[in-house]
Amino acid sequence: MNRIAPIYYEFFAGGGMARAGLGDGWQCVFANDFSKMKAAAYIQNWGSNHFIFGDVAKIRPADMPGVADLAWASFPCQDLSLAGDYRGLGQAQANVQTRSGTFWPFWALIKALKAEDRPPRLIVLENVYGALTSRGGEDFSAICSALSDADYRFGAVVIDARLFVPQSRPRVFFIAVAQNLRVPATLISDAPDARWHPQTLIKSQTGISAQARKNWHWWRLETPEARKHDFADLIEDEPKGVAWHSSTQTKYLLGLMSPLNKAKVEAARKLGRKIVGGVYRRTRLDENGAKCQRAEVRFDNVSGCLRTPAGGSSRQTILVIDRDKIRSRLLSPREAARLMGLDDSYRLPERYNDAYHIAGDGVCAPLVRHLAANFLEPVLAANARSGELLAAE
Repeated sequence: MNRIAPIYYEFFAGGGMARAGLGDGWQCVFANDFSKMKAAAYIQNWGSNHFIFGDVAKIRPADMPGVADLAWASFPCQDLSLAGDYRGLGQAQANVQTRSGTFWPFWALIKALKAEDRPPRLIVLENVYGALTSRGGEDFSAICSALSDADYRFGAVVIDARLFVPQSRPRVFFIAVAQNLRVPATLISDAPDARWHPQTLIKSQTGISAQARKNWHWWRLETPEARKHDFADLIEDEPKGVAWHSSTQTKYLLGLMSPLNKAKVEAARKLGRKIVGGVYRRTRLDENGAKCQRAEVRFDNVSGCLRTPAGGSSRQTILVIDRDKIRSRLLSPREAARLMGLDDSYRLPERYNDAYHIAGDGVCAPLVRHLAANFLEPVLAANARSGELLAAE
């Protein structure tokens, strides 16, 4: 029996975290990103023979060999999140004015492949939770219509990376299957499942077109095994790339906390054991209604969501409390990579902000592996030709 490796394209590849998650049982034959820094990180870890640097709008179908079993696209999320003021995808026929508007040049490539009779058999689109509600749900509806009009059956699931790594990171995954593929009945639910289909998703689904609803499915996934590590397990005593704050800097950070957050610190101190909290600086209103900077901490064994370091407030600080000893510093690059499920052999850029950006802009690798093992690979195995065995199994 022949063992085959499914092939895939990785759009908006960043540092190649989808590739890290899919694993060696899959073969990447095309990857693309327009960031020089990300391209350098990708090539350092995965090689350059299949990587094309540049704007996705300049990619041509001839750049993508064969018939892909999967097209993965973690398209830019800035304009679908609070940080991007929910500006949205932009218009398919207009000049693209937003970073998330790169979805439409990507989608033009998918349609071009379809015109050449070689559309990807599976498509996964990954984005922030705000993709469900941006522009009043219009972006979600537009994506659904695009998938439906291209003759894909599809659905969406919301998965939080905290199921796999100690980081709070809910993301939306659109999963599309070509109409000519059989989907095992075990992968389809008759109704939404609260584990993967929160009320916001259910509400958004009601707003899609009647035609799109005909091709919509409530996909079913297995619940992963319990997470093996907590936030503190990933923290380095002697970090590289960052230094521990001075006592004065730590005192200043604590001084930025509201009474509620100071109480959290005191409660953690009284536990009598080492505990790690994640801290973000936020702009809040004080008791007089004036804007002020606050430091907000969480001690639930989970990091806050990593974000790209557009400014100092975007970088996560950790607070390590061991009885009466309190220390603070920025999260290290390696810790950020670990929070995305990358092992320590993954080579990070030397500059702090670049390394943090690679992590904050990526997709959780073990989440990708779970999605592949519990949906993508079973679909491909169910449609393997006689005498073939899927290498990713």
